[in-house]
Amino acid sequence: MATKKDDRSAADIISAAFDMNRRRKYEVVIEGRHIYDLYFKPITRADRLSVQGKAGTDEAIKMSTYMLIEKAEKENGEKAFSIGNVAELRRWPEYLLNDIELFLFGVDADGNPTLEEAKKD
Repeated sequence: MATKKDDRSAADIISAAFDMNRRRKYEVVIEGRHIYDLYFKPITRADRLSVQGKAGTDEAIKMSTYMLIEKAEKENGEKAFSIGNVAELRRWPEYLLNDIELFLFGVDADGNPTLEEAKKD
């Protein structure tokens, strides 16, 4: 039996394999109490370029804060934060922001892929 030839481009084939609407849930826990759930879709290069433009810099701390604002969603899919929340987010404890942002970027504190992300490889 002959194999059907796929005339799509490599980019189209690879893009079709991703579910860009798949979200991961981050549970905000403070002092042992569940406070809130944040949801994140995968980060794309387009997201990075957009955030860099909004932040006006490629400085890591500003970029990660703006990426959090851009990508964090409520359970119902609405944005969890707006640009108006930047000052408030900057007053949160660093450990909390770091933990959320590491989850968002899918890496551990050393910059290595998390177990969840590594399983995908």
